[in-house]
Amino acid sequence: MQTSTNTRIRALTERGFWGQDSLHGLLAERVAQEPHALAVADQPDKMELTGMPPARLSFSDLDIASTALALQLLERGIGPGSRIMVQLPNIVELVVCFYAASKLGAIISPLPVQYGAHEITQLSTTLQTTLFIGCPSFKGQSLIQTARDVLPRLPVLAIGDDLECLASSVPLKGTRTLATYSRSLNDPANRVLTVCWTSGTTGTPKGVPRSANMWLATARATAEAGGYQRGDRLLNPFPLVNMAAIGGFLFAAAELGCGLILHHPLDPAVYLTQMQDEKIHFTIAPPALLNQLAAQPEFWQQFDFSTLRAVGSGSAPLSPAMIATFENDYQKPVINFYGSNEGLALFATPETVPSSEMRAAYFPRFGTPGLEWPGRCHHAVQSKVIDPDTGLEVDEPGAVGELCFAGATVFDGYFGTEDTDVFTEDGFFRSGDLVEISAAPTHYYRIVGRCKDIINRGGMKISPAELDTLIESHPQVREAAVCAYADQALGERVCVCLVPKDADHPPSLKEVCGFLKAQGLAKFKLPEKISYLVALPRNPMGKVLRGDLQADIAAVG
Repeated sequence: MQTSTNTRIRALTERGFWGQDSLHGLLAERVAQEPHALAVADQPDKMELTGMPPARLSFSDLDIASTALALQLLERGIGPGSRIMVQLPNIVELVVCFYAASKLGAIISPLPVQYGAHEITQLSTTLQTTLFIGCPSFKGQSLIQTARDVLPRLPVLAIGDDLECLASSVPLKGTRTLATYSRSLNDPANRVLTVCWTSGTTGTPKGVPRSANMWLATARATAEAGGYQRGDRLLNPFPLVNMAAIGGFLFAAAELGCGLILHHPLDPAVYLTQMQDEKIHFTIAPPALLNQLAAQPEFWQQFDFSTLRAVGSGSAPLSPAMIATFENDYQKPVINFYGSNEGLALFATPETVPSSEMRAAYFPRFGTPGLEWPGRCHHAVQSKVIDPDTGLEVDEPGAVGELCFAGATVFDGYFGTEDTDVFTEDGFFRSGDLVEISAAPTHYYRIVGRCKDIINRGGMKISPAELDTLIESHPQVREAAVCAYADQALGERVCVCLVPKDADHPPSLKEVCGFLKAQGLAKFKLPEKISYLVALPRNPMGKVLRGDLQADIAAVG
């Protein structure tokens, strides 16, 4: 299956942004150049999570294991274009599955472990799944049994029980058979390798087909932002189901010969221990964890992070105070990433956005004519802002509009749909995200929020992301998100949903509004209702489910 036109492939190849590399082709290079270097390693508590011992594979080990798995799948009829749905946590076996699929020319579609019967049924039907691979046990639950219950007509195979994913040897005949098979694949760099799923924050998850070339373009952007070097150790705590983990870690490690250290689900003590013991050079972490670490220097200072060069974060606005603490006190620069499965790829580094205050919320306008940035990756993409209603481009300082993106990182369209509305007439992907073009200088975008999330209070538009960031800086607030609630007079008003640091003494609505007024916030943006929660509802990628908040507020009136 190929989604890119020959014209697009030729244009990006001629410009040097796409090439001939496949995932299994990169592995072959690593085996030839550094066979005994560490390729991938499990977290130390894998046994407690899955009942399986932690594994560490060199590139040679990974090649053997993935060849053995590919041969098992080949015997079951899996080949070019077959669609393998996989539901595994971040364990070595999942990495082996990616390489095995690449060697077969099959499509791998990884699911978050949080997905249950409803999502598995729905997405498997959409994908037209050929075979399902799952985990016998994860945190005491049988993920594989759920899949077997809802997919009775499909082969549903458990790693370890039905499939050997960590074989240490392969008969020579099998190795030669698969090598011949893989060489016969037509244009593996541009075949669809993965179908990942959008986060579903605005509705049913949509399938995003991506080729190795698309992933590698993203990997190079992440590597440039994080300053990756050949042979680095990379710690990935994000599920291997989306852009950040697959592009930023799996493919980058394959291309640069880095050791990929896996972690999931997030356990701060285990995560920090891995960062120290594995001598990690780069990692990424959710904003909430970085905020916690910035507020507890005594905890951070218990560990030796001398090899760590930088930390990445994203998925929500960052705290300027947190960035300043990491850079001034811990001597670790913070990289702010903004991306999506569809191929959005912006990042703010100390080189591109020196101010920690600005880097928390602003991103370089990569791919905008007339603006130059350090590095090469900004040449691989184009971006612009349009009026979401008229589709006309806007470029005035202070203008707010929908961010549109094109280039080597961007996909070709959602799986199984003919929805042409997601692209502009000139081929830019419409992100659905509102951004503001900074006033002085005009080199940056500020993420305002989702087009569908904007609160319309009597004709005045309010950005939830702006309020979230301000309210989370309140000393009594652990995390917060605002949403709209219906009002007969104004259409919508603002409700703040917050998790207090002290549940017995939460800040009142009046105190929150007083705090916001002191920050200079306009009166019409102030929340007029408050809801206290134990935790904000989030999807598997950690994004706040604002729609769920809105539904809950509407239900209680």
